[in-house]
Amino acid sequence: MAVREGLLALLREGPRYGYQLKTEFEAATGGVWTINVGQVYTTLERLGRDGFVKLDESDEQKLYSITLAGVDELGAWWEAVPTQDPPPRDELMLKMLMAIELGPDHGLDVITKHRTALISLLQRRRRAATAANSNGNGNGAGEGLAAALVADALIVRAEADLRWLDLCEARLLAAGKLSATAPETHSNTHPGIRTATTGQKAAT
Repeated sequence: MAVREGLLALLREGPRYGYQLKTEFEAATGGVWTINVGQVYTTLERLGRDGFVKLDESDEQKLYSITLAGVDELGAWWEAVPTQDPPPRDELMLKMLMAIELGPDHGLDVITKHRTALISLLQRRRRAATAANSNGNGNGAGEGLAAALVADALIVRAEADLRWLDLCEARLLAAGKLSATAPETHSNTHPGIRTATTGQKAAT
């Protein structure tokens, strides 16, 4: 979630003070996205320069409110939909593309490392979601509902990343770029990535 648009959404409900925006932003995102008050004020200054927010200091405190231009900007953000081309600038996607560029063996090593980490992460997220639901935190409104929605999104995204890594591996193997019967070659190409075969010697 973009902090810029998040602050505009909160200001759409009425004028707010800087620290008030910080606490309401964190509450609205289920406590998952924390921001420091300095980031809030920096973003508000930029929004002010762009004409989307106006500042009132009449009561010796900085009170911010959204302008008509800000309302239009927020409306455009609500209506914006993801495009198919180019693909999103996802860190895992970029890492895999660069790993394959360095060689298919390196690509498999990265896949294995990230798959192991994602499985562990997914298990932790599922346990946390189950615990939250058993305590009744996932069925109410407000912060509880926001936290449950965020937990669901994180689980689904981790599952999608795992599925994508499986597809990456399958495409590498199908393209004939990697020999599944010679794992001992993986540890020699890129020593920066540790694999289960590190230290094995080729048969003589």
